[in-house]
Amino acid sequence: MNDQAKQQVIPITEHRGGTMPIPQQPETAAIMHMIERAARDPAVDITKLQQLLELRTKIEEREAARQFDEAMADAQGDMRPVATDANNKQTSSKYASYVALDRALRPIYSKHRFGVSFNTGKDAPEGYVRVLAAVTHGAHTREYHIDMPADGKGAKGGDVMTKTHATGSAVTYGRRYLLTMIFNIAVGDDDGNAASGETITEAQAKELEKLITDTGGDVAKFCEFAHVDQLADISVAKFDAAKTAINNAAAARARAAKKATEK
Repeated sequence: MNDQAKQQVIPITEHRGGTMPIPQQPETAAIMHMIERAARDPAVDITKLQQLLELRTKIEEREAARQFDEAMADAQGDMRPVATDANNKQTSSKYASYVALDRALRPIYSKHRFGVSFNTGKDAPEGYVRVLAAVTHGAHTREYHIDMPADGKGAKGGDVMTKTHATGSAVTYGRRYLLTMIFNIAVGDDDGNAASGETITEAQAKELEKLITDTGGDVAKFCEFAHVDQLADISVAKFDAAKTAINNAAAARARAAKKATEK
């Protein structure tokens, strides 16, 4: 099967759902209190009351979206690259199966109160299946989609599976791709550079060190996180993943510092 996606993951909707109370920032709480007080005032006419209720809804939606973004940054800061565990015989390449991704990611995103569910949708191009992912956090839901080929063709263009099998395969591929894209997960390949033991250059090691220090990180702690004695021991295949992890950790620290100052 040609596993090239028709398009990159796209967030297509954002909306509130459920009845979970939304903890608010001090300024937001003050505005909400003012709205509620005005709503109880019999002197406020019905048109003004409706406008106030619409404003409250918009404030709640904005607050829920803000919390979603902060929790996403925190969750990504806890996530690490996922190793490949399966082989694609058609392309002679390795990949991380959905089982491996789910085993690595579900405990982390669940801890940060994210829920992920999948479905299929309409409007996919002919010969493709649109795979949908709904990511929920509190009162906010964000949906993503990716279109996957389901023509039953193999890497060389030949028919290698039935339409039913092709559809199931497309959904499985789509779920894998959506998970890695939504949470910005790097997938490690155990062959090639990784298997050969080739490590990053001195210049690349210095680049990582500068990125860590510039973002307020600790080189020794990052080496412990990456399971290496020194930055120069990081494999070439994991260089980009290392930079992603450093930036995610910096974002998580920034969120934590902001929360601390707001208390």
